[in-house]
Amino acid sequence: MNEMETDAQKVLKMEAEAILDLIPRIDAHFDAAVEMILACQGRAVTTGMGKSGIIAHKISATLASTGTPSFYLHPAEGIHGDLGMLTSEDVVIALSNSGETGEILNILPSLRRIGAKLIAMVGNPDSTLARNADVVLDVGVKKEACPLGLAPTSSTTAALAFGDALAMALMGRHHFTSGQFAVFHPGGSLGRKLLLTVGDLMHAGNENPVVKGTATVTEALFVITDKGLGAVSVVDENDIMIGLLTDGDIRRGLSKGVDFLQRPVTELMTKSPKFISKEKLAAQALHIMESHTPKPITVLPVIDGERHVIGLLHMTDLVRQGVV
Repeated sequence: MNEMETDAQKVLKMEAEAILDLIPRIDAHFDAAVEMILACQGRAVTTGMGKSGIIAHKISATLASTGTPSFYLHPAEGIHGDLGMLTSEDVVIALSNSGETGEILNILPSLRRIGAKLIAMVGNPDSTLARNADVVLDVGVKKEACPLGLAPTSSTTAALAFGDALAMALMGRHHFTSGQFAVFHPGGSLGRKLLLTVGDLMHAGNENPVVKGTATVTEALFVITDKGLGAVSVVDENDIMIGLLTDGDIRRGLSKGVDFLQRPVTELMTKSPKFISKEKLAAQALHIMESHTPKPITVLPVIDGERHVIGLLHMTDLVRQGVV
């Protein structure tokens, strides 16, 4: 191992230890912070300068996306008018490793006049910021991972992890669900997996390839070719699904000679295919396709409560929408 790798491993070890040292500090102070945020009728407003400001930004984003309304307030902008965004119903979470950051101390008198509660997330619980806070969260570290002991490294990692712990504790108390998470993340792949249903993606109406059980393999092949989905659902006289025929089934049927093309489609189809209803999540359809044995499948017939075939879902539809 070279010197560069040794130094990098040392940094990771120091930052990991800084996080582990926080575990005993999940105590009554932490509980008080959670209860204060839960009780507030406004927002959880984070603030911090420099690297602490960047961490405060991230904590605010995590809170907002997991059920706790939040925004970031730049303390320097605060004293030039942005304090007008605060109300007496808000809780301010101020981050400062030293607890003596001038820009944050400058807004303390105004916070008191506004009536907002203050949670201090500090590295020095005896600091000015801590003494003026309603709740103090000690996120101090023994040493920065920076070899000069100057660049915020272990301290910012510790503050970020403690902020995540706070957000997750609040998330649990809010009984925040995956469905709610998806509503806040509609543009991401997570949102698509949690919001898109089979009905949103399936091929229905004229796009839905269906043949009667009395059709020949040749007639089914024409439908498969026309619709371009590589399969056709087979239904009885009441349009109830009785099977599925894929282009793979037809290729395998060629080993029997071309005469099979004139045989009824029921002789070649899969008689108990996997299927799904349109209300199910697209992610559930993906699971059915990928977990099929002996090998994954690429299409799923979509049926209603009476087993009428109302659509067909193809793996490419899931890929196109980012569900995969």
